[in-house]
Amino acid sequence: MGGRKGAGVLELAVLGLLHESPMHGYELRKRLNVVLGMFRAFSYGSLYPCLKQLLAKGLIVEDRPEEPNPALALQSRRSKIVYKLTADGKERLQQLLTEAGPAAWEDEGFGVHFAFFSHTRADVRLRILEGRRSRLEERLESVRAALARTRERVDSYTLELQNHGLESVEREVRWLNELIGRERAEQAELAVQAVQAEQADRAREQEKAAKAESSTQKTQDTPREQGR
Repeated sequence: MGGRKGAGVLELAVLGLLHESPMHGYELRKRLNVVLGMFRAFSYGSLYPCLKQLLAKGLIVEDRPEEPNPALALQSRRSKIVYKLTADGKERLQQLLTEAGPAAWEDEGFGVHFAFFSHTRADVRLRILEGRRSRLEERLESVRAALARTRERVDSYTLELQNHGLESVEREVRWLNELIGRERAEQAELAVQAVQAEQADRAREQEKAAKAESSTQKTQDTPREQGR
């Protein structure tokens, strides 16, 4: 189960990075290490099977530059391959970015989804953030209960370690509260702007209709005045 989850997380990460720019395997691995720190443990042994699967599904393609020297071509074949996202790959990425279930806010998947929030719909972002917060609040209750039960039975170093874990979760919950507050404020502002834009459009349509009616009325009144 964990392996399938990890593969799904890696698939999202690879498709998301290739959506930003085509790149070869080594560059892709470096980007995974830098942008998605949780993937530092991933090796070529994990990355290349994922790339092969994405190739087989038609989600990415290989761009192999021409090498005039056959010996050099064989030697540097893999390092020169550039991976690019296909139209199906972009569609698959959008599908993954709309998923807002538990896998998106668990420890393994949250960081990856968060890394691509700029490509994610606002309502999906909010659901993931709220789901993550709920999960951590559950964890807080569990850690606090464990601390209350074991406080008198553990040494000072174990107690410090447990308090450190508790403080880390509390910090993340506060951070999530700030993010959720900003997301809700932005969505509320966008909703107000949408209503204002709709009202402005309606007012312009009414003004246009009034002018058209006035023009029609003047046209009808002109013959009457001439007849007089």
